[in-house]
Amino acid sequence: MQSITASIPATAPVLTIMVLVPLVGALLLWLLPFTWRAARAVGLVFSLGALGVGIWALVAFDAGKAGTVQLAETHAWIPFLGVSWALGVNALGLAMLLLSALLVPVVLLASWGEVPADRQGSFTALVLVLEAFIVVIFSARDVFLFYVCFEAMLVPVYFLVGRFGGPDRQRAALKFLLYSLAGGLVMLIGVVALYVYGPHQGDEFLVESLVGSLAAPQTTIRWIFVSFMVAFAVKAPLVPLHTWLPDTAEQATAGTSVLLIGVLDKIGTYGMITLVLPLFPEASRWAAPVVLVLAVIGIIYGGLAAVGQDNLYRLISYTSISHFGFMVLGIFIGSPIAASGAMVYMVAHGLSIAGLYLATGFLARRTGTVVISELGGMGRVLPLVAGTFLFSGLASIALPGLSGFVPEWMVLTGTFSRSMALGVVAVLGVIIAAVYVLLPYQRVFTGAPAARRASDADLDGRERLVLAPVIVAMLALGLVPGVFTDALDGVAEQISTTMSDDVAPAAASPAVPAPATPTATEGISK
Repeated sequence: MQSITASIPATAPVLTIMVLVPLVGALLLWLLPFTWRAARAVGLVFSLGALGVGIWALVAFDAGKAGTVQLAETHAWIPFLGVSWALGVNALGLAMLLLSALLVPVVLLASWGEVPADRQGSFTALVLVLEAFIVVIFSARDVFLFYVCFEAMLVPVYFLVGRFGGPDRQRAALKFLLYSLAGGLVMLIGVVALYVYGPHQGDEFLVESLVGSLAAPQTTIRWIFVSFMVAFAVKAPLVPLHTWLPDTAEQATAGTSVLLIGVLDKIGTYGMITLVLPLFPEASRWAAPVVLVLAVIGIIYGGLAAVGQDNLYRLISYTSISHFGFMVLGIFIGSPIAASGAMVYMVAHGLSIAGLYLATGFLARRTGTVVISELGGMGRVLPLVAGTFLFSGLASIALPGLSGFVPEWMVLTGTFSRSMALGVVAVLGVIIAAVYVLLPYQRVFTGAPAARRASDADLDGRERLVLAPVIVAMLALGLVPGVFTDALDGVAEQISTTMSDDVAPAAASPAVPAPATPTATEGISK
């Protein structure tokens, strides 16, 4: 694969700098006695600094070679194990870094009214540490480095949920930690196996060194593949390894859920694309029928479970389970247009989930509840909150012109080109999605409000500033998707080439013939 076997070195260590900026901010917050107001300012400055470095990376990135790893840097870390500090990004990795860099300052600004003042410094420091780990994970070219940060980022998330969440926060944080650690321990078996069966020369853990060089029987390689897939399926979250998510999202702060579901859970789908498929192509094709069935089960199950929720935080988390089903479907179906759609979906979902959780958090701050049956008529009292929730919800269910439309259309189009049966089931998920967004909107925001709600204030200037970049990004991705999809064409072709050999389940209907070598952006206006 071009994005794995080739890399373009950076003229400056821009990715390392992007790691260090939030890390330095976190250290300052821990070591110096800032007041809570100063802590807010420090966190915002360093998070915006990381965003600035991300824009620097975007400017330095060669869009004409977007499928190739760029801004690459490699430094020996643990030489006797062949472990390196090796970073680099292709178009997908860069997109995830920019999404993360955008959402972190948004979350910090939102937390100014959500986190108690005496704990603002520790919350901000944890978010900045988490951002540093995110940058490494989405740019790591060394498997061992990826694994270390994959596990280490559990620590700040655990404390963000366990210290700043709802009344049952500690149980939710522990459940999140146990699920994630279990997946990570299974993945560790695979990482050790890569060292045992790898090339044993030079940089043993660099992905480009491992591709095509595993000296192991195919059965063993398949077991290594399973160890990685289990960890990424927990993170994704793929049914049936999803049950930690609703409990965690119900107890976490809205900002923590934005980072957890909008960014961190994408590590699951990102890992499938950048590690699992290139390292284990045959095993990926071998497991594809099962993965595809689990993906469509997730689409339907997540949607139906969302319809039945009476808590907005849990409802949004179940919608995400359904959306992750679409992403995994696009990755494993073997179509370039579906693969490109899955990657755009990763970004689009991060934006819409941010809008939904932030709007719900602002609603909870004013009403003291997110229980749907206890609310009603809030649209008359809080029209901006209602509008943001509806706008983000419509983006998540793929209203044309908003961020979710193009990726969902691409995944469905690519799925139908490979399997009519899977496509039909996925379309049912689209129908269910309209119910799980519009029904709670009707119950929470329409009608006459209770008398005790009449004095609630709508969004203030800071809260509008928090939501503005998210809304603008949803509109931009919906109206001008071609810039992004074009950049992902090379990566999408690599994914579909890996997965193109009879990936549809045996029980599926015969594949519909597809045009010869379709482009991932065919039919999309720029």
